[in-house]
Amino acid sequence: MGQHVLPGNPPVEINLKRSTRARRISLRVSSLDGRVTLTLPKGVSEKSGLAFATEKAEWLRGHLAKQGGIVQVGPGASLPIEGRMLTVTGGTGRKVRIEADRVIVPGTDDAMAAKLLGYLKTLARDRLAQASDHYADVLGRRYSRITLRDTRSRWGSCSASGGLSYSWRLILAPPDVLSYVAAHEVAHLAEMNHSERFWTAVQSIHGPYSEQRAWLRREGAQLHRYRFEG
Repeated sequence: MGQHVLPGNPPVEINLKRSTRARRISLRVSSLDGRVTLTLPKGVSEKSGLAFATEKAEWLRGHLAKQGGIVQVGPGASLPIEGRMLTVTGGTGRKVRIEADRVIVPGTDDAMAAKLLGYLKTLARDRLAQASDHYADVLGRRYSRITLRDTRSRWGSCSASGGLSYSWRLILAPPDVLSYVAAHEVAHLAEMNHSERFWTAVQSIHGPYSEQRAWLRREGAQLHRYRFEG
């Protein structure tokens, strides 16, 4: 149905959706990226739904504040790259580069997010390919391809044909976390399950992984806070 912004400090962006199965108006805040969805059942007007959301505006702001809120990437924004928190800064030149505690993005402000996103995806592919090649060599298996996506439900996957798929947002995480995910997916080339033999394979090619796995469970949702569109 589209989007609506509840005025206030700060404004709250609402995604409106209609469902024939819903029995009542519902508001949901995604634990992954903080997106707010207002679901309207059949027969309930958009005006009534927005009135309901307005009544819950302070609750929404409180809930979003606890999550840390959404970060719209642009000049002055802070975001992690390979686990280091950097400030997005405009600059001259042709290429995105990292200097000290800044990521410098040449060009106009309105093109900054798209250019930075392209840089991050390229860097993610490079790092994930290196890690996948390494662990595949250790395992003695070969994968068929690498695909990058922006998945919310999983950080990686391995297909029956040997294709590896990863979330490009892993480039925001510390390098050892990215490496663990690569080892996890490469291990599926030998064991397409999560059996004891699978975890033994992960251990054999990666070494101890409990800290990296715990980091993803604890901090992984925060990587979805960063928005590059609009």
